[in-house]
Amino acid sequence: MNQFKKVMVGLDLSHLDEVLIAQTKSLSRILDIEKIYFVHVSKNLILPEKVSQAYPDLIAPIDETIKTEIRHEIEKVDQALSVPYEILVKEGNAQDTMLRWSKIKDIDLLVLGRKKVKSLSDSLVNNLAQKYPHPVLLLPENEQLLEIKNILLPIDFSNHSRVSILLAREIIEKTNGKIQCCHLYEVPKGYSKTGKSFEEFTAIMLENAKADYSNFLRQNNLPEIPCTFILKQKKDEADNIMKQAKLNQTDLLIIGSRGRTKSAAILLGSVAEKLVSSNHEVPMLVMKEDGENMSFFEALFKI
Repeated sequence: MNQFKKVMVGLDLSHLDEVLIAQTKSLSRILDIEKIYFVHVSKNLILPEKVSQAYPDLIAPIDETIKTEIRHEIEKVDQALSVPYEILVKEGNAQDTMLRWSKIKDIDLLVLGRKKVKSLSDSLVNNLAQKYPHPVLLLPENEQLLEIKNILLPIDFSNHSRVSILLAREIIEKTNGKIQCCHLYEVPKGYSKTGKSFEEFTAIMLENAKADYSNFLRQNNLPEIPCTFILKQKKDEADNIMKQAKLNQTDLLIIGSRGRTKSAAILLGSVAEKLVSSNHEVPMLVMKEDGENMSFFEALFKI
């Protein structure tokens, strides 16, 4: 798996760091990670002058102190981290600084944590998931090590679906897991004009979705993969996907993101965006095709 050679993990010096370090260590073997950058961004790394003058020999520079704390957390993890790593402690705006250093280090995968309850960090995580041009892995605050046995793939028969399935197949080869796809279909509002009942037209749309799925697998030379077809009614796509993820006891949710327009590829598709903002329970990998969002990403550094 050559997709995730360089990984950046965002740390905030909370209990969540311990979880992220342990989970990333576990995933390093599955994803064939070659180097990890642990990054913390602080608004200000300068000690107040009065403090530094009062304790000139007792207080180390703040960035070095933070690096020592992070290194201690890394060394606490059972069994040494076999992948080379580097600790970066930077000053400035967290979002802009992480985007900038992910570009400098040519990062393939950004790993971010989600706390169990809504917090101030949610906004940063949501924005980075939108604006980072490569895949983003969101890991919930869960003490239990991630074992990827059940992968759920919401698919829409696009190229994003193909990319997600290919990646999932590589992962389960190493974990002896299984893949389950799900596809949401709906009944068009004007169905009554056909003279058929809602139930009759539901059956028609279901058969149409199943045929589209078979064609999608055949055209992309993919094997048969179980797929659950979900009738979209009152709840939106994200709610339906999360319900299915919980029913499946999903270990990893892989979703493809799509920019709403080619010129605005910076924006996640509406379903991915909703899942990023609402999912605090299931580990989720937001896939992005190479080059998607890059025009905006490049523009960040020309301002």
